[in-house]
Amino acid sequence: MNRTLATLAAVGASAALVAGCSNPDTNSDSDASATASSGAVTGDITVFAAASLKTTFTELGETFEAENPGTNVEFNFAGSSDLVTQLIQGAPADVFASADTSNMTKAVDGDLVAGEPANFATNTLTIVTAPGNPKNVTSFADLADPDVLTVICAPQVPCGSATKKVEDATGTEIPAVSEESAVTDVLGKVTSGQADAGLVYVTDAAGVGDQVATVDFPESAEAVNTYPIATLNSSDNAGTAAAFVALVTSDTGRRVLTEAGFGAP
Repeated sequence: MNRTLATLAAVGASAALVAGCSNPDTNSDSDASATASSGAVTGDITVFAAASLKTTFTELGETFEAENPGTNVEFNFAGSSDLVTQLIQGAPADVFASADTSNMTKAVDGDLVAGEPANFATNTLTIVTAPGNPKNVTSFADLADPDVLTVICAPQVPCGSATKKVEDATGTEIPAVSEESAVTDVLGKVTSGQADAGLVYVTDAAGVGDQVATVDFPESAEAVNTYPIATLNSSDNAGTAAAFVALVTSDTGRRVLTEAGFGAP
């Protein structure tokens, strides 16, 4: 991928932008517009983002390209733990958005992150079943029944970590038939009929509409995931990377995320 080399002035401007993104409450649409008008916003960037962000970030990527002619945003969507592993192993990227703070901390500790990460959204779990809920799942405790074939995320994945927190808080152990590396894989097992139930984010359930039935449970409040985003030290287009972060944390980004079911950070 050919990328525009940032000038020294662009790097200085982008550093200020990243610092401004550290508190998402201080960002607005004008922030992203001001960044775009600085002349540093051009060329290609690659964004590594949690699988649960695919719909919203795809939309924001299209908005970003439309508002900044000459830019191109490419995405790598996967489980946050897989993304961090790829980054640590040297995968090139400009921006990282995680579905939890622990995987972002790994990136920070690995000296991968430029500036301070900005929290931009929250998410909670819900139970999904086949349409009509044929196994009559009505509570989190029902997932302990081995006759209910339940799929969850692996514990190192944010949705799996959240599941474990709820299990610990309730004393309920789910005899999962499989543990997946991304929340979208859990959803796929349920929509394809390979599982009776699964634990996914409310945003993922909303995204597939009537392909699933949802069962909310109050214990989900025990495990609210906070989503942080940051530019990366390895970026060779820091100005454009910072401008994308500014869009995500702006009023426009908040609106898109809220419409998809994400909570405020």
